[in-house]
Amino acid sequence: LGAQGLCSAGPAPPAPPGVPGEAEPPTPELVEVEVGGTALLKCGPSHSQANFSHVDWFSVSARALERVDHQVLSNTWTTLALSHVTPHDERVFLCQGKRPQSQEHRIQLRVYKAPEEPTIQVNPLGISVSSKEPVEVATCVGRNGYPVPQVIWYKNGHSLKEEKNRVHIQSSQIVESSGLYTLESVLNAQLVKEDKEARFYCELNYRLPSGNHMKESQEVNVQVFYPAEKVWLEVEPSGPLKEGDRVEIRCLADGNPPPHFTISKQNLSTEEMEEMTPEDNGALVFESARKEHSGLYQCQGLDLETMASLLSDPQELLVNYVSDVRVSPAAPESQEGGSLTLTCEADSNQAVQFQWLREKTGRVLEKGPVLQLHSLKREAGGGYRCVASVPSVPGLNRTRLVHVAIFGSPWMTLKERKMWVRENAVLNLSCEASGHPRPTISWSVEGTAQEQDQDPQSVLSVLSVLVTPELLRTGAECVASNSLGRNTTAIFLELASNRSTGLSTSTVSPPVRANGTSTEKKLPEPESKGVAIVAVTVCVLVLAVLGAVLYFFHKKGKLPCGRSGKQEITLPPSRKSEYVVEVKSDKLPEEMGLLQGSSGDQRAPGDQGEKYIDLRH
Repeated sequence: LGAQGLCSAGPAPPAPPGVPGEAEPPTPELVEVEVGGTALLKCGPSHSQANFSHVDWFSVSARALERVDHQVLSNTWTTLALSHVTPHDERVFLCQGKRPQSQEHRIQLRVYKAPEEPTIQVNPLGISVSSKEPVEVATCVGRNGYPVPQVIWYKNGHSLKEEKNRVHIQSSQIVESSGLYTLESVLNAQLVKEDKEARFYCELNYRLPSGNHMKESQEVNVQVFYPAEKVWLEVEPSGPLKEGDRVEIRCLADGNPPPHFTISKQNLSTEEMEEMTPEDNGALVFESARKEHSGLYQCQGLDLETMASLLSDPQELLVNYVSDVRVSPAAPESQEGGSLTLTCEADSNQAVQFQWLREKTGRVLEKGPVLQLHSLKREAGGGYRCVASVPSVPGLNRTRLVHVAIFGSPWMTLKERKMWVRENAVLNLSCEASGHPRPTISWSVEGTAQEQDQDPQSVLSVLSVLVTPELLRTGAECVASNSLGRNTTAIFLELASNRSTGLSTSTVSPPVRANGTSTEKKLPEPESKGVAIVAVTVCVLVLAVLGAVLYFFHKKGKLPCGRSGKQEITLPPSRKSEYVVEVKSDKLPEEMGLLQGSSGDQRAPGDQGEKYIDLRH
């Protein structure tokens, strides 16, 4: 009690209240203050103009009066100041003054303290709806308040009141050494299945000098246990299923905790449901579904508390499929100019659509199961793909690739090629040929050869050789042959040091097939254009000389003209061999088409992409 002032002698203290025979004391004046504040107790009503010459202060308890030190603050007003008020200071104070006759005044000091924010703890074990008595739902605690606050419980925003055998609220308080109260309130209730989503919270109501206040706790949800009433089955993903999908069959129930599940599938032979082994969570998973997984499935739930068993409605699982795509004939072959009919079939549980694609281009050739090929050329050989799809099931399709073979002697990707090399270096020579029957390749020089099948009618041979002076002189020849003929590719070698650019190479990559045919894409040799220019220049000069000679003989009259307009030109013997000009086409090999060999025949120069003009006759 932090009163300020001096002790002074005064009249005898008045008798304590409640003494038999004494008159009832008047209602005290009320003074309110919060814990920790300062209370100013004034002797006399606030509207009084009393002027006491002497004031005595007493604190009134149930047993006796206790004198309190005091201080006169002014000539007209006497005040007792109590600082750092605690709950222990809450009582009635009495003052007596002399003016000349004695008067007394009573003051009731009320102390307040707001409690801390309330905390709430839900029952961690949960509540079963089968309980016959109210069970603890949650506990609310409000600490360090004064006086004891009032607690109100709420469920889903509605206050709860005591209800026999349904709701019981049990509250208790603890007095701390500071005089403050800690309130603990326990909500007990009997819950039902519908309370599984209920939100509970508590509210503390308390008073301060400023008026009435309240504080709310957080909302909590208590786990409610109840038996299942229904079991059902779900399949993921939803929608049409196809082979290869990840499919999950899951059992579900409306109970908490869920029952123990088993999954059964109907045996098509016996029509009995046979139990399968699901995972711990009651799910059956097919990582890559197959058509054999289709069938009728059912879930069974067993409540381990009540031992009650529930069955779901049977549900059909349908895994759509397209399988066993077949093409007839399986190995189609034809002569050049002939025709072929390719037919595609497939097995499916749904309506199937077919289309034919050219394998090397991806172009759609036909929509339907039948592909007609007429007037076949060698270029028509190669891969054809049948695609069988189910439009009603997105992504469900299967394909079959078939190779069409056209009979013919070997085709070479190049008839000849030149390579710049370094002497004593290891060189890889490549040669590619195609034909039907599939050709075999041999080389005119010794080395280590390796063959790779490009497709059923094509072969690539790579020969590793050491560049020697003999190889530089002779070059190499690749010979491809089958039962219908043979063909060759000539490879000429020159030293890289002879090139004016200094560019050299000793390894040649395998040729690139253009559009799936046997034509090789090859970069032109640097000097090819120069050779062509020189040849054209020589031709122009020769033609100029011939023109001059013809004009000279015409003027001399030695060149008669007949009806036919034809006349043999006679040159001196010494000049007959001077005017022989070779003109080579500047087209690259791939621009001249595929070169076809014949059985045992030598090709004419024109077959090699070259043209000769002989002016000697």
